[in-house]
Amino acid sequence: MTLPPSDGVAPGDHADAAADSPRHGAGTGLGADLGTGLGTGAATAAEVEMRGIVKHFPGVRANDGIDLTVAPGEIHALMGENGAGKSTLMSILYGMQRPDSGTILIGGREVSFSSPTQAIAAGLGMVHQGFKLFPSLSVTDNVMYGREPRRRGLIDRAAARRRVAELSERFGLGVAPDAPVEALPVGVRQRVEILKLLYRDARVLILDEPTAVLTPAETDALFEVLRGLAAHGRTVLIVTHKLREVMALSDNVTVLRDGRVAARLSTAATTPAEIAEAMTGREIELDRRYPAGTIGNPVLEVDGLTVRGEGRPLVDQVSCTVRAGEVVGIAGVAGNGQTELVEALVGLRTADSGRVTVDGRDITGAPVAARRAAGLAYVPEDRAEVGSAPDASVADNLAMGFHRAEPLTVRGLLRPAALREHARRLIGEFGVKAGDTADPVRTLSGGNHQKVILGREMAHDARLLVVEQPTRGVDIGSIQNIHARLIGYRDAGHAILLVSAELSEIIGLSDRILVMSEGRVVAELGRGEADEKRLGLAMAGAAEGAA
Repeated sequence: MTLPPSDGVAPGDHADAAADSPRHGAGTGLGADLGTGLGTGAATAAEVEMRGIVKHFPGVRANDGIDLTVAPGEIHALMGENGAGKSTLMSILYGMQRPDSGTILIGGREVSFSSPTQAIAAGLGMVHQGFKLFPSLSVTDNVMYGREPRRRGLIDRAAARRRVAELSERFGLGVAPDAPVEALPVGVRQRVEILKLLYRDARVLILDEPTAVLTPAETDALFEVLRGLAAHGRTVLIVTHKLREVMALSDNVTVLRDGRVAARLSTAATTPAEIAEAMTGREIELDRRYPAGTIGNPVLEVDGLTVRGEGRPLVDQVSCTVRAGEVVGIAGVAGNGQTELVEALVGLRTADSGRVTVDGRDITGAPVAARRAAGLAYVPEDRAEVGSAPDASVADNLAMGFHRAEPLTVRGLLRPAALREHARRLIGEFGVKAGDTADPVRTLSGGNHQKVILGREMAHDARLLVVEQPTRGVDIGSIQNIHARLIGYRDAGHAILLVSAELSEIIGLSDRILVMSEGRVVAELGRGEADEKRLGLAMAGAAEGAA
């Protein structure tokens, strides 16, 4: 395959020839025949076609004869539970994996990629969950990296900057070419990743869980960008678990289950419940609101907690109480002190003033081990770096915190058989899909990795569970299971402090909701008062001072 020239000057925008052609709007769909063309009904070659894709891994048939067809200018959603084969299929499309059998066509031309470089040369681009940016460099430096335009043997930064500015304006990205990436909000950093693809003339953009780290406002802004890209004839493939977003954005949906296509649906002609049932093989109750808990005595008491930052405090005189048999949710736009508050509570950050007690025991200055001994368990937002040892086995990760006590340890020595039995029990209780208890945790899907951490922490039977983003990157069926387990933990008399970016999750699980803005608690809402509109206003500061 011929690779693109390395002079960094992006070729002409092939897809813009389609910019003036009518695009089917979200919901008009292509029905069961996803490759028949655009909304005009004219026959059009599919932009992406995958036929009979098969991929085996040891003991697993990850893709089992999958067909996928995506039309030019379409926004197509790929959905499925963890382990359904989505990531494998996209890895094959983007050249990171080779299929065992099957055919790929791009723009009607058969291709065979052995690397992402070849996929990029064919007009594909991918935005991964973990952004691949250099924080200390400018937007332009990040975008042109590896494709720097040259003039008289030197990098022509002015030409690159003009190109970045032009693309940003044309596609409504609103990104300043000279801005340092480290100063940008996460939603804008994602647009920088999209700019990188457009700079390389990607006609097909693959986005893996694109809203996983975005606020609601950033999600809305991203959707406007993606609609604009599709209107210019670019094709968008999104891999996601979020039904509302699929219904709001996509034209068509392909649902995978157990490595096979379970359904091909036109978004306009389906419902969230139908998609969920196709994903799981059973009826799923969406957006469930759980009944109130039976409230007991205070477990967590926080009084005037402050964490200083540069300029304003990161956490500013926060006071709150979480009682036994209660879930208290914390809502807020990312970056408003929720993370720093939790870090100060669990011992990962030092508080500058204030007091924290668990069951009346002052743990304000206590080390992490002492906090856990006092009855605090913690499920962190970052499951890889903070919540687990990715290269350690599933059994070892599930034993953490239990490893100094019988039956896992006798006379100071770990008992391998007891470790395995402990792991098997928790794997069964929490429905973790793992090949073997000796497998490294990093080999698990994101949802199963999350179940390992949640199962380990809940097995401690701690009086207080602090949990951040419990279902981020988790499929619909697993979300329902995790929610039920959290409510069961609450109903057993434990206290739960829940931080989540998913407002439906906060509303469905919480007995009370605190809203944070600029490091302060600006509103408190009871379970009967909270809805997404009111929470959204409070998150924006409109409800400051509400009780």
